[in-house]
Amino acid sequence: MHALKKNRPLRRIVLASAATVSGMVLLLSLKPHTSPALATADAKSPSVSSSSTPSGSTTPSSGSTSATKTAGTRTATGDTVQTRWGPVQVRVTIQSGKLTDVTAVQYPQDNPRDQEINSYALPQLRREALSAQSAQIDMVSGATYTSTGYKQSLQSALDAAGR
Repeated sequence: MHALKKNRPLRRIVLASAATVSGMVLLLSLKPHTSPALATADAKSPSVSSSSTPSGSTTPSSGSTSATKTAGTRTATGDTVQTRWGPVQVRVTIQSGKLTDVTAVQYPQDNPRDQEINSYALPQLRREALSAQSAQIDMVSGATYTSTGYKQSLQSALDAAGR
């Protein structure tokens, strides 16, 4: 007689339950590649450090955000934003009130996957920022954490530059 014959429903229930429990134990014993961590921004508030033009004054300050002002051109570095995969920091250049350059100063590049993602994400984020002239930019699919950190750092750099 076969173990799963219809005249022995209790045996089928016991075997199905044992298989389900075994499957759940195996599934729950799998560990993720890395432990999840929240993406958070630096708790420091933006501060501005500027170098003067011959007719201006200098106001030194400490912090992760800095701005440099020359005749018609301002450069500001945003806060370092800690993401799940590493820090992201952006520097902006504003000339005559227009955003002319955005550079990623820090970004995740610890492993080949980070390098691959950021090699296509950072140029797209830069194009978006220059096109939008603000931090209101679209996220890059597949680079969500980097995009979020980029936007936050970009906004703090623009704030520091007085935009």
